[in-house]
Amino acid sequence: MAFPDEVLTDEEEVVLHLHPHWKTAIRPALVVLLALVTTAFAWVMLPQNTGGFLGFGLVALIMGYYGIRYGAAPIVIWRCTHYVVTNERILLQDGVVARERRDLPLNRINDHLLTQSLLDRLFGSGTLTIDSIGDQAAVLTAVPHAHQLQTALYELVERLPDDEDDEEAVIEEEKPVTGWRRARPRP
Repeated sequence: MAFPDEVLTDEEEVVLHLHPHWKTAIRPALVVLLALVTTAFAWVMLPQNTGGFLGFGLVALIMGYYGIRYGAAPIVIWRCTHYVVTNERILLQDGVVARERRDLPLNRINDHLLTQSLLDRLFGSGTLTIDSIGDQAAVLTAVPHAHQLQTALYELVERLPDDEDDEEAVIEEEKPVTGWRRARPRP
């Protein structure tokens, strides 16, 4: 599912649009594969009589339930989860039928913490916890390219003016934040 552009304001630009890391979908995909293999195995191994058909129907029903509940549903949820970083805020959206969308303005961010396990470090993902004013925290789990996201978020927060009432301080030309590659000044 694509993230709707009508959620953004006129001056707002998307810096990063991410989904959770693909490693999140490995286990559900294996569950779907196991359910299909078990159903095919039951079809081949059970006798071709009434008892065999009833047994196959029972195995197919159980494997269908597990394949949908623990396989297909988590993959759809993974695909419908969005982490959007703009030049003004962070938007978190998840849900398939009933959606939940949360906005966190960049000017309210106090701290961001990156947590990575050994597996996360191997895949380049991590969990980013963003603390904001008012004891609110946003947790972005299984974020791909976690270090680059944390760097881009830091750059965006540092670019914000100290006083929003002082518009003259913002006249300075903005350079785009890529978040993925950072150009170094040449000597």
